[in-house]
Amino acid sequence: MKFRMVHLLTVGGVLAMTLAPRLAWAQDDTLNSGDTAWMITSSVLVLFMTIPGLSLFYAGLVRAKNVVSVMMQCFAITCMITILWTIYGYGLAFGDGGALNAFVGSGYFFLSGVGVDTVSGSIPESVFQMFQLTFAIITPALMVGAFAERMKFSTMMVFMALWMTVVYAPVAHWVWGGGFLGDRGVMDFAGGTVVHINAGIAALVLCIVLGKRSGYPSTAMPPNSLVLTVVGASMLWVGWFGFNAGSQLAADGVAGMAMAVTHIATATAGFTWMLVEWINRGKPSALGIATGAVAGLVAITPASGFVGPIGALGIGVASAICCYFAAGSLKRALGYDDSLDVFGVHGVGGFVGAVLTGLFAAEMFGGSGLENGIGTQLYLQLEGAVATIVYSGVLTFVIVKILDATMGLRVSPEEESDGLDIALHNERGFTL
Repeated sequence: MKFRMVHLLTVGGVLAMTLAPRLAWAQDDTLNSGDTAWMITSSVLVLFMTIPGLSLFYAGLVRAKNVVSVMMQCFAITCMITILWTIYGYGLAFGDGGALNAFVGSGYFFLSGVGVDTVSGSIPESVFQMFQLTFAIITPALMVGAFAERMKFSTMMVFMALWMTVVYAPVAHWVWGGGFLGDRGVMDFAGGTVVHINAGIAALVLCIVLGKRSGYPSTAMPPNSLVLTVVGASMLWVGWFGFNAGSQLAADGVAGMAMAVTHIATATAGFTWMLVEWINRGKPSALGIATGAVAGLVAITPASGFVGPIGALGIGVASAICCYFAAGSLKRALGYDDSLDVFGVHGVGGFVGAVLTGLFAAEMFGGSGLENGIGTQLYLQLEGAVATIVYSGVLTFVIVKILDATMGLRVSPEEESDGLDIALHNERGFTL
């Protein structure tokens, strides 16, 4: 098989471009059919997480008059991000940025340089970019839950396009594409920082600037269908094996352990959330155990390729407790309306997982080991989390304020009252 190619692109004249990205977990550039089959499967699993998994999870949590709107948002984000990723997103995240490579990549316009014979590690580069595309899709889609039931569809689409371009792609490059956080030694196996902290802090900024739903918190806004939510959470659980185990980019022992600890942490977090809720509220709930499972999935993500079963148990317990109080007590105390607790689950869960990776990756806990010791690694993990929080928070705020001044963020009070399904899409999720 050919090694990574240097592709010559002619547009009006002859422009020579070197398009070889810097990739995490790089292996010898020799195609392996087993690895390829696994990574094709993983890509399908991660896409399955967004549509239908996340769509159904969110659809069940909103009121009946907004079911179609959240599913439409997830579907439309999937389509748009795919187009933008193909045109320039992959290059920003995984291309060689030259003098700016510490911060952002470039090249790969319209996936030029990604051909049938182009190999990335032991898999076709077409498969690698597709796998990474599914991450770029689900990260902005997670934010849908924060502004559910009140944001303009048009503004949402423009926001997501801008956010993927100036926030997601650069942060992905920082960690996985040869940027400064990866070079510093920040450990993020499958996206605790890149995906969950990134989306979680952006969701918090969005819902604060957007304002509360009409009637919140005095008016009860229960989920319209816990059945849909539990089904969606179950799909997320299954799809997450591609998310985490797939991030090894190979079908090997690390991928196998990543799969095992993902399941252990998820089950532990779901069980812990159920117990905490049972103690505090007197009864366990299906919504609680499903939310706890998602919190565990989030928290184990950055650690999945580095920790063993002990670490998975610890991260599962810690994430459930922290996310439970963040989605409840913290939200009530601060008074923001994060409709479906994106920050409380993804932002807080991602932070907990990112930090604890620096602890449980140590050999004494059955992890893969730390080159610089626990103290230094904990500092690096905090550094990566804080850098992402500041960058994502500030840029999100700027984008949102610009769009608020130019397009407006919220639907009208009448449209919000009628529900976004009818007001924005002229459709109903259910015919009653």
